[in-house]
Amino acid sequence: MNKAKSFKISKHAVMEAFRKVKANRGTAGVGGQSIEEFEVDFKDNLYKIWNRMSSGTYFPPAVKAVAISKKEGGERILGVPTVADRVAQMVVKNELEPQVDPYFHEDSYGYRSVQTVFTEDRLN
Repeated sequence: MNKAKSFKISKHAVMEAFRKVKANRGTAGVGGQSIEEFEVDFKDNLYKIWNRMSSGTYFPPAVKAVAISKKEGGERILGVPTVADRVAQMVVKNELEPQVDPYFHEDSYGYRSVQTVFTEDRLN
């Protein structure tokens, strides 16, 4: 299969995803681009995400590795995606989560993103 598959993704869905990403106030990813820097070329950046996702040609960039100290000692590595990739992930989350969430047990949190156990606020 050498042909990309197209998907119905609205520009509104990408805009809404960006609003949620911005509200989370995360840190810059591997490219070093902050949310404020992303907003400098806002319309073009959102268009690129929408165009690549809807055409089936979106591929996530590399992820920044950040070492986080554990309470009990040692470290764990946290992957920090770029702002654009967080927007793309949020588009998918907003679409899929309402469809699959009803199938999870109400006390099941291991594979759900409804409640985030760890937030990026600790990185700032």
